[in-house]
Amino acid sequence: MNDKLRGFAKPHAEDASPSARESWRMFGIMAEFVEATERLATIRPAVSIFGSARIGEDHPYYAQTEQVARLLSDAGFSVICGGGPGVMEAASKGAFHGKSASVGLNIQLPQEQRSNPYQDISLSFRHFFARKVMFVKFAAAYVVLPGGFGTLDELMEALTLIQTRKSRRIPLILMHAPFWQGLLDWFRERLVAEGMIAAGDLDLVQVIDSPEQVVDAIFKHYEGRGFEPLPQEHELLLNL
Repeated sequence: MNDKLRGFAKPHAEDASPSARESWRMFGIMAEFVEATERLATIRPAVSIFGSARIGEDHPYYAQTEQVARLLSDAGFSVICGGGPGVMEAASKGAFHGKSASVGLNIQLPQEQRSNPYQDISLSFRHFFARKVMFVKFAAAYVVLPGGFGTLDELMEALTLIQTRKSRRIPLILMHAPFWQGLLDWFRERLVAEGMIAAGDLDLVQVIDSPEQVVDAIFKHYEGRGFEPLPQEHELLLNL
């Protein structure tokens, strides 16, 4: 134990002031970052896959996700997802039966989230922001299937980090074009037209529906440079 902490005990909840409880909560947050960084240090290259928790095995999105995850796994990519049901389960399942690791970054929620059984590495988070850092930090690409607020949150987080150059540029691939077309049209007709983003910012996103072409696009992005972060990219990831 650090000498500065020696002799100090965590206060009992009933005795501690709100500020003391808040300070000790920081140690729980630090523990999530430390454990996740240590457990995921060897999984690169990896691809993060996102999508709805609310679909079943009979849904077309499930089959599409399972297929792309299996292809990525067999191509040498660990697959990172949220560890829950729906698209997350499909991603875990495809990777689990492939050649590379299936990684689940589970979140503790009052509803919807339950861990799926297809995880070679399973981590549990209490804090969304710690979990989101891990999705970005270890991903060579994002593959985003249709989903709700959580899926959009992850997509916009990645877009913001790359646009502002707080993170390295990685492929951001949207699957199932009909689902995303309205959002992309709005980006173009509102955000670009009103000067909220630059027209070139739209190039940060690709729409690809073929699982095989998703894999090809990721390899093409890294052609000639390898999947490991370059020195300047590594520095960005250290400062996420």
